[in-house]
Amino acid sequence: MENINIRNFCIIAHIDHGKSTLADRMLELTQTINPRKMQAQVLDRMDLERERGITIKLQPVRMIWQPQQTSDSAYILNLIDTPGHVDFSYEVSRTLAAVEGAIVLVDATQGVQAQTLANLYQAQKQNLDIVPAINKIDLPNARVAETKKELAQLLKINEHEILEISAKTGQNVDKLFSKIIEKVRPPKIDTLKPLRALIFDSLYDEYRGIVAFARIVDGQVVPNQTISFMATNAQDKALEVGYFAPDYQKSNILKSGEIGYIMTGLKNLDQCKVGDTIVQIQNANIKNQNNNIEPLPGYKKAIPMVYAGFYLRTGEINDLREALEKLSLNDSSLTFEPENSLNFGFGFRLGFLGLLHLEIIKERLEREYNLDLIITSPKVNYQTKLLGGKTYYSEPWVKLEIITPQEYIGRIMELTVGIRGIYLSTEYFGERVILKFEAPLANVITNYYDKLKSASSGYASLNYEFIGYRDEDLLKMDIVIAQEPIEALAQIVHRNELFSKAKNMVGKLKESLPKQMFKVSIQAAVGGKIIAREDIPAIKKDVTGHLYGGDVSRKRKLWEKQKKGKKKMQTLGRVDIPTDIFIKLLK
Repeated sequence: MENINIRNFCIIAHIDHGKSTLADRMLELTQTINPRKMQAQVLDRMDLERERGITIKLQPVRMIWQPQQTSDSAYILNLIDTPGHVDFSYEVSRTLAAVEGAIVLVDATQGVQAQTLANLYQAQKQNLDIVPAINKIDLPNARVAETKKELAQLLKINEHEILEISAKTGQNVDKLFSKIIEKVRPPKIDTLKPLRALIFDSLYDEYRGIVAFARIVDGQVVPNQTISFMATNAQDKALEVGYFAPDYQKSNILKSGEIGYIMTGLKNLDQCKVGDTIVQIQNANIKNQNNNIEPLPGYKKAIPMVYAGFYLRTGEINDLREALEKLSLNDSSLTFEPENSLNFGFGFRLGFLGLLHLEIIKERLEREYNLDLIITSPKVNYQTKLLGGKTYYSEPWVKLEIITPQEYIGRIMELTVGIRGIYLSTEYFGERVILKFEAPLANVITNYYDKLKSASSGYASLNYEFIGYRDEDLLKMDIVIAQEPIEALAQIVHRNELFSKAKNMVGKLKESLPKQMFKVSIQAAVGGKIIAREDIPAIKKDVTGHLYGGDVSRKRKLWEKQKKGKKKMQTLGRVDIPTDIFIKLLK
């Protein structure tokens, strides 16, 4: 096949707009997968993805498409399926750097949504060729004409350029192939240059070491070729090369313009980084021979939005460290660093792109590595500075983009201003609007999304982007349970929200904590001053149930003894915080 017949592209869309279903139909039409092995969401390789019905990890696959005209050559179509949720936007950004084109898929029943817009902006910044398509036209509530008008307005194109498809029935999916071949430019090919390959993802194989997912930009790579990683200076032989079908398909060569995998054989997890450039080693005995080779532009490091402490209830801390190292190889947006807690001992502080990202990492650690975890309450990261012996805090702010039907503007404005949001602008397109705000991240990640869905009857969608730290009137609120401060529950709170959040916190803890044999006090304090309190009454044990008859003084004697015991326990007793309490508090 001629290299000019290669097309590298991805599918970008809002969550649940049909990306994985469209990928299924493409694999069927190109007969990439044996029909007997075909199943729904075939590119979603994890059980978690199937259970939740969402894509979490990017997944490449190579397809061969033969146009209907028999005289035409076959085309190699390299597809990378991407997630649609904002918490996995880093997967999308890495994908866009490895392809030349993107299918922008929009659900005809929902129209353009916030994450569609965010991913579209990223694709346009990368100067990708855009192939617009409207999905789910077979549904009775599809708003095809309105959705085409919205998408055409955003892309500044004519409506007739937008293809109408049904990924479920396969209607017009073959025409989408023709659009991809027509609109997406072929990759630049240069097999004579020295090897340069961009690592856009990787994973760890117990038997063959690190597997690098790579886009070959220049040159070519073959099995047993000695390769080097420019960022880490690691060297090894390529044990095997190949492409995704979607399982590993061994090949004799990967050439410039192609997407595939390289079995590196590396066992040290620090030696292969996403965004690094793989180059060829001509002579393993000569060092620094690649000084004249320009490394490929990597990726801007993902900025964690949410942090939480991860500790082990049982097991060795090294088990958790090893699991996190392997998981961060497969999820480069995950960050972690060691920390020590007075309540839970040694553990790690993990950084995530959002709460869904946190839940997915927790599930993967428990399922894939059999770890029994304790997880602290998720928090955003505050910057601190000490002036005149007093601590001041700066909090992270984000820019919000909310897409909603016009009739819900008032409710959403009221809701967003209520979380200290600052209104920026309103943009109208079709029957809907894009509302833009700036707001503190801590208030956005808690329960703002649920309230937004309620205020808009489920029609609004949200995307946010970190814009920096701002100095605000913030105070540290400590939570004291049974006279013991629980550092994992401490919060940084704005002064205007202090009393409402303190009352809400101690109230939730009273409902969630199990009763003890002694009375447990729950207090919220700022600088040693108690601003809210709730008490959990002690479990009552009937210490006189075994008595029969006799004077009442016998019962009083037992009651007094019980009272003294509970008083002593209240002084010496310690409350064990259940591990799921932190997630319950957030919800």
